[in-house]
Amino acid sequence: MKNNSFRFLWIGQSLANFGDVFYIVGLISTLYSVSESVFYLALLPFINTFGRFLSGFISPVLFNKYKLKTLLVGSQIGKTIVLLGLASWVSLQSIPSIWVLIVFILVIAFLDGWAMPATGAMLPRVVDKQEIVKANSFVSVIDQTIQLGGWALGGIIVALIGGKYVIWVTFCLFVVSSIMISRIVDSTPFHVKDENANLGGVLKGSWKIIWNSSLFRSLHVVFFIEAIANVVWIAAIIYVFVSEVLEKSESWWGYINTTFFIGLLIGGVFCSKYFSIVERHLKKIMIATSFGVSIITFMYGLNSVAWMALVFSVLFGIVEQVKSIAYDTYIQLEATPEELPKLYGAQSALISLTFGLSSLMMGAIAEIFGVRYVFLLAGFLLASAAIYLTVNKNCFPENYQDVSDD
Repeated sequence: MKNNSFRFLWIGQSLANFGDVFYIVGLISTLYSVSESVFYLALLPFINTFGRFLSGFISPVLFNKYKLKTLLVGSQIGKTIVLLGLASWVSLQSIPSIWVLIVFILVIAFLDGWAMPATGAMLPRVVDKQEIVKANSFVSVIDQTIQLGGWALGGIIVALIGGKYVIWVTFCLFVVSSIMISRIVDSTPFHVKDENANLGGVLKGSWKIIWNSSLFRSLHVVFFIEAIANVVWIAAIIYVFVSEVLEKSESWWGYINTTFFIGLLIGGVFCSKYFSIVERHLKKIMIATSFGVSIITFMYGLNSVAWMALVFSVLFGIVEQVKSIAYDTYIQLEATPEELPKLYGAQSALISLTFGLSSLMMGAIAEIFGVRYVFLLAGFLLASAAIYLTVNKNCFPENYQDVSDD
């Protein structure tokens, strides 16, 4: 992975991810100081998800017309310009309008929506095929490190300089990120598709790629099921579980979140260190980890001992990370360079919409039947996804140990 373009990709994206965390922390501080309302704080992640869904939904059209690097650079520069406007506006206003802040959040989320699928599609273009598992693992470790430490670091910076100035820090990170991403060299040939193709036809074409491949179709059925099930790990449901089932203070909510991210880190490091083993047993690992997350979720829901909840949280993070890397490896190695960004765009839209709607559904179930039953339902859904993968296992290659650069 000693490739300059890969370095520019992961460094640029890491700076952007740090900026995204800092910007949200700064906005939370600013929003709360203006409104003193928990409702508006809860509205922030909803607006963020909604903006990314809209962007992910139309991303196949963009991937049809523009180079991948153009979209990556355009997304980051666009976010940088909008954030400059946000930082300037917040600095000039003594009491910023909440609704103007929400518009800024929506625009930045929309611009960010195609960056994630574009990054995922760019990765196999800038590393050798034999190193895709290792590269995915490395990027996952970096990303989870940022998620684990970024919020704490962002909170410290907010406490030291205030939410408004943290947004300026994010602007600086975005500027450097834009420079890094612009230096990526993508030699993959690109041809503009039919410019007269209508939106419906392009979107339909993206989903046809999924439907016409038994491997892609099987994975996206699993993504849909898992997007519903994984809602149980959102902050609100974990918070209620800690309070009602574990009967602990809110500090344990933080412990569980932290151990979950530590588990993700361990899983990423494992795949990075033992990538050749993962390649040799990719199908077996994918199926085993799919059953693993189901079993751990069941056990978590049945458990009422606080320290065991931490153990299950770490285990879930480890197994979930290995499973996700296996999924990504299959997609990146089976899709053509032309198909890959469209696949990731469709996947992003599917997961965002499903996850958002499922949050409401799982919240209602937790309210009516109790939070423990939500975890049991999630365990059942994850088990059904694992069984589905097992039934359709023949459409997945055994391994990619012998894959070559050609």
